[in-house]
Amino acid sequence: MKKRNLLSIRELSSDEIEELMKLTEELKKGKKVLEGKTLAMIFERPSTRTRVSFEVAMTQLGGHAIYIDLGGSQLSRGESMADTARALSQYVDVALARVYKHEELEEFAKYASMPVINGLSDKEHPCQALGDLVTIRQKGKKKGKVAIVGDPEASVASSLMLACAKAGMEVTAVCPRGYAPKEEYLEETRKSGTDVHVVHEILDGVADADVIYAASWKPGEESEKEERSKAFLPFQLNSKVMGKAGKDCIVMHALPARRGVEITSDVLDSKNSVVWEQAANRLHVQKAILAWLLKQK
Repeated sequence: MKKRNLLSIRELSSDEIEELMKLTEELKKGKKVLEGKTLAMIFERPSTRTRVSFEVAMTQLGGHAIYIDLGGSQLSRGESMADTARALSQYVDVALARVYKHEELEEFAKYASMPVINGLSDKEHPCQALGDLVTIRQKGKKKGKVAIVGDPEASVASSLMLACAKAGMEVTAVCPRGYAPKEEYLEETRKSGTDVHVVHEILDGVADADVIYAASWKPGEESEKEERSKAFLPFQLNSKVMGKAGKDCIVMHALPARRGVEITSDVLDSKNSVVWEQAANRLHVQKAILAWLLKQK
């Protein structure tokens, strides 16, 4: 049987996303389906939720997780991703990598004999997007409209846009003029029958949304900081913006949140916010991802 990876939402069909949603609910019952299995987790960049949720998920499924800090491994001394993948394949059943460059992840997956999971790269964050779909469904917004507000090229935004499109939701990217989702992801959403709307006025973008998602934006290089701040600060989720949104909409954020930057504290802590449920569902969806890739149900 050919091994599967989860490097990108692009690799998943709509039916496979549905299968993962159902498996997430099934594994909440406490089944230990990965006894004797080991997960290696390689981290090049910082993590709280991804690291903890995967480690706890593996433990609750009966398996074991090993944390590998890239700086404390032979990767920091020049060993290639390819050789690291070959070596770890001798010991573990599945691997997770959180890297700066997506190409490094692809190289690792190419030479690994076990399934590889993207724990975040500069292109995508598929685990976050799948967990967010679980939360959206729990809140009864399965067929609703989602507005992704902020940087449309961010890893979380790219994965979420595509996941929601494949799940049959209507998607709007709300962003400054001069910014837009990556064309490769727009093309992929069209294949699933969804045209992503791009709106450059935040009040128009959130007006009829069932889900409002604050997508973090990075300051960028020193030469870009002033320009990017000027562009993105008007797209902050605050009480004025929420006053134009529906009373029953839900507010989401992948966390960590820069309070007072992309979202204000009163909105993040409001009754519409579901950010802590999002965080909780990361644990449940990680279980499904691990079991699905190892075909243990």
